[in-house]
Amino acid sequence: MIEVLWNRMTAAELTAAAASDAIVLLPAASTEQHGPHLATGVDAFLGQEGCRRLALRVAERRPIVVAPTIWMGLAEHHVASGGTFSVSLATYYALLRDLCDSILRAGFTKILIVNSHGGNFAALVAMTTDLARELKAPIGVTTLYTLPHASGAYAEVLEDQKEVHHACEAETSMMMAAFPDCVRAQKISEAFGPSEVGSPMQRPLLVFNSFTELTASGVIGDARRASAAKGEKLFDIAVSLLAEKLIAGEPWQSESPVANCT
Repeated sequence: MIEVLWNRMTAAELTAAAASDAIVLLPAASTEQHGPHLATGVDAFLGQEGCRRLALRVAERRPIVVAPTIWMGLAEHHVASGGTFSVSLATYYALLRDLCDSILRAGFTKILIVNSHGGNFAALVAMTTDLARELKAPIGVTTLYTLPHASGAYAEVLEDQKEVHHACEAETSMMMAAFPDCVRAQKISEAFGPSEVGSPMQRPLLVFNSFTELTASGVIGDARRASAAKGEKLFDIAVSLLAEKLIAGEPWQSESPVANCT
């Protein structure tokens, strides 16, 4: 099997990958509360696993490497629930800048930040513009779930929701598929909350709210219909859709839906 994980490769192997114009996926995640039934590393675990599966699919057609996952992010809204790390916007930008700079100095030229935590995404879209300008490199950004959401493909698998929420049917299913030891099965009966909270873009006024004001359980959605079989399907959909874009050369083409996802 082709090795795609940066921290399992030697420096010489990475130098050779850079010389072959390999894409570098940089998973951006979070460590935060995920209800009564899931470990706090959900976003980091799913982001890393999604990128690993994606890279293995793409590596059949073009060189690709998965950088170590950024396991902390913008998660202030989860802090009140406990078990959460959160960094400031300034810290997050400085970290991203230095990590991307390290990747570029290692000889790579194509970086795609792949986000798996909703709280990061608005900042990442804005930051990527500044990173590209400051580092003089074409840096793309997407989420693991952007293309499945846009296509409506997840709605065909999920029973109680159409897309990924939080500690929900979707995230729980993927954890069951890839990290079952991090799922507390005896707590799933308690793992439900509001079906959705609505997009911030639809609100005329925005004021910071703790997640505890939205859901007592820490869950948005309903994990009680989750299954490992659904999780495998969700991974496969995300990987297939994003692999198609990367094999075609996106997001390093103009008007790419990966680079400019909203």
